[in-house]
Amino acid sequence: MDFSDGFVSKEHLELHRSASESADPLSVSPLHISPRSPRSPRSPKSPKTPKSPKSPRSPKMQGKHGKGSPLKQDRHSHSSVDGRPKKGGCGGKGTWGGLLDTDENDVLDPNDPNFNSSEECENPIAKKERVDFEEYKKKATIIVEEYFTTDDITSTANEFRELDRPNYSYYFVKKLVSKAMDRHDKEKEMAAVLLSALYAEFIDPPQVYKGFCKLVECADDLIVDIPDTVDVLALFIARAVVDDILPPAFLKKEMNYLPKDSKGVEVLKRADKGYLAAPLHAEIIERRWGGSKKRTVEDVKAKINNLLIEYVVSGDKKEACRCIKDLKVPFFHHEIVKRALVMAMERRQAEGRLLDLLKEAAEEGLINSSQVSKGFGRMIDYVDDLSLDIPNARGILQSLISKAASEGWLCASSLKSLSLEPEKRSLEDSVARIFKTKAQSIIQEYFLSGDILEVNSCLESENSTYSSELNAIFVKRLITLAMDRKNREKEMASVLLSSLCFPADDVVNGFVMLIESADDTALDNPVVVEDLAMFLARSVVDEVLAPQHLEEIGSQCAAPESIGSKVLKMAKSLLKARLSGERILRCWGGGGSSRPGWAVEDVKDKIGKLLEEFESGGGVREACRCMKELGMPFFNHEVVKKALVAIMEKKNERLWILLEECFGSGLITMNQMTKGFGRVAESLEDLALDVPDVQKQFTRYVERAKNAGWLDSSFSFSKSGHITENGTG
Repeated sequence: MDFSDGFVSKEHLELHRSASESADPLSVSPLHISPRSPRSPRSPKSPKTPKSPKSPRSPKMQGKHGKGSPLKQDRHSHSSVDGRPKKGGCGGKGTWGGLLDTDENDVLDPNDPNFNSSEECENPIAKKERVDFEEYKKKATIIVEEYFTTDDITSTANEFRELDRPNYSYYFVKKLVSKAMDRHDKEKEMAAVLLSALYAEFIDPPQVYKGFCKLVECADDLIVDIPDTVDVLALFIARAVVDDILPPAFLKKEMNYLPKDSKGVEVLKRADKGYLAAPLHAEIIERRWGGSKKRTVEDVKAKINNLLIEYVVSGDKKEACRCIKDLKVPFFHHEIVKRALVMAMERRQAEGRLLDLLKEAAEEGLINSSQVSKGFGRMIDYVDDLSLDIPNARGILQSLISKAASEGWLCASSLKSLSLEPEKRSLEDSVARIFKTKAQSIIQEYFLSGDILEVNSCLESENSTYSSELNAIFVKRLITLAMDRKNREKEMASVLLSSLCFPADDVVNGFVMLIESADDTALDNPVVVEDLAMFLARSVVDEVLAPQHLEEIGSQCAAPESIGSKVLKMAKSLLKARLSGERILRCWGGGGSSRPGWAVEDVKDKIGKLLEEFESGGGVREACRCMKELGMPFFNHEVVKKALVAIMEKKNERLWILLEECFGSGLITMNQMTKGFGRVAESLEDLALDVPDVQKQFTRYVERAKNAGWLDSSFSFSKSGHITENGTG
């Protein structure tokens, strides 16, 4: 206590001094607080501190200590209130407090309704496998995402190898395909290529099989996020079959395990019927997502030829097999067989080595049995042409077939019969062969010069007898060469065909020959069906063929699933389309000539003007010349329609004379006449607003046209203006 402020008397100072001197600091024991039990609401009071002996000079003080004792500050509260936080710091009134806190020593109670036995009883090994699989799934997803970003197959394969979980590879297959299904065609193609690259070397075939099984099974779930799951997954399965990483039997086997109403069954049916059953399915499937576009058939053939030549020199079968695998064209392996056989026949000293390669590839499954048989079959078809360079080609080929069959890698029973004696060629065959060679030269020169008159002159000298057979051969050769070239040559071929004025029967025979050889043509031109259909439709549009000639061609290609039937169906669908004439005429960028075609509105305007000029006194010959210059014979029905309407509106039959001349000269065909009259019949109701007796007039003109032979006798129309056939609606 500080007494320096001068407010304390001398007497008080003396008392304070004597008390301080008499107090023994060692006699005062420190305060002792006993530990409080956590369950006790109050702590016992601390024992009293013993009094220090009084000094004889110290005055009597109240309480335990003197009024000025320094020990007064060491007192502790005797209150029953605990100084620690209320409720253990777990909140106050109106809160949950610590009721939800659990003790560290709590254990699971088996009688608890929320007790899960798997938490307590899970096998440690099973738990580890589950954790490993979850980790694998995360890593696999990352690898797939990175691959779609980098498109690096090598690094992806290395990362996949580092996973070192071959039993989980099926999940990688499933994840890769399912991720690609929800992306663009680029990623789909990347996924297919990666699967093919990882197959066997990195992913065991059973794991690939299992992965696709999982995908098919979860098709119902996938379709929730990917609406076109059925089509896309079916295409992935078909691609896997084409790439030989999935057996064709997968489709039927898996279908037996799925519910009939599941989406998985739809997927398998689509893959089987929609893709794998189609003609030329391998090429179509390979190119569906843009794959193999940069590599043409000629490029593949060149690579095959190079690898065979290198193999003959080196004799390294392992390297040759690796090159075959790197081509990644399992559907085209028959070309390897064919070229190897041709090389063996031309280089007899290399025969044994080449047959050893084919045997090795067949036994390892690199070239499957169907491709081997197809290669030998093509050789049998080609042997007659080969005999021109190799006199004993038939005998050599027969010996090669016998060797392959005896070694067990060729099924000879699946091949066509091959007679050792060649068929005797007639004089006509030799003439045809010579004409083919000359025709090819004529056509190639035409593609360079575009001179139609020169072609006519050459044909007259080479086919002085106007042989129908040679005409058909020329048609076939012309279209075959054009299909293997660009749109410019295709357009030139169509223009030439319409300019040659061959008899329709000769052109029909040419198309029949084209369709019969379409299977062989398809090996070099995968889109042969589309090209042939377009050429056929273009011939109808150019009036080279009549529509009924399509039926004649169809009768000679009657097989329902043949390429011929597909060509005819496509050609008919092209012709039935709206504005088909103009579209077909411009399909290869031309308009029926070397210059771009007219627009429809321009043609209508020109037709209207030439009819007006003729009606006002123009000459028939000039009008016909103007129509020819339009170069759109498929649109002559517009001339018929406009002329008929003008005749009935103006009651001036001068235009009828023009129609007579056009039909008589062949400028307007019966088909165009029928189409023109039909269009007028459909517009009679509108015409009746301006010409009340139009129905009566039109009926009279229809009868005149029938009598003149312009229309077929079956042509008729109802009073409402609708065309009927054979008089029936």
